[in-house]
Amino acid sequence: MVLASIHILVYTALFFIIGMVKPKWALFFLNKPTRFLVSSIALVAFMVGATIYGEGHKEELLLAKEAEKSSHTSEFPEVK
Repeated sequence: MVLASIHILVYTALFFIIGMVKPKWALFFLNKPTRFLVSSIALVAFMVGATIYGEGHKEELLLAKEAEKSSHTSEFPEVK
């Protein structure tokens, strides 16, 4: 999930840069695109990417903690 959020953030940055230079390239399907619309879309996409990154990072930390807990061996030797 973290990798997907990084992809979203990179694509958002590219969309923002291209849209600020030439809004018609980023929003080719509109008749008269504006830079305000490009910045609004980029802002929402950035918030989505940051939220996904935060949740994915939290999930990875929880999984790492559970794996550490399950792989933890006892300090005492096993009696046979």
